[in-house]
Amino acid sequence: MLKKIWHFYRDGFRAMVLGRTLWKIVLIKVAVLLALANFILPDYLNRNFNTAQQRAAHVLDNLTPPGSASGQ
Repeated sequence: MLKKIWHFYRDGFRAMVLGRTLWKIVLIKVAVLLALANFILPDYLNRNFNTAQQRAAHVLDNLTPPGSASGQ
């Protein structure tokens, strides 16, 4: 069963012409986004807050509209 699935995908990717180029573009974009996230963007929460509770409170305060955390 797994061998049949593998052959299906392998043969499908071999037959692609435009699809290969598009997959390469997608993989390059993913690599660039991961590089940005890991090396360029600062780690704001770990640098500015010491505990997980402080980080969670900061995220809750900044990502939820006022009044939603209290059940209103």
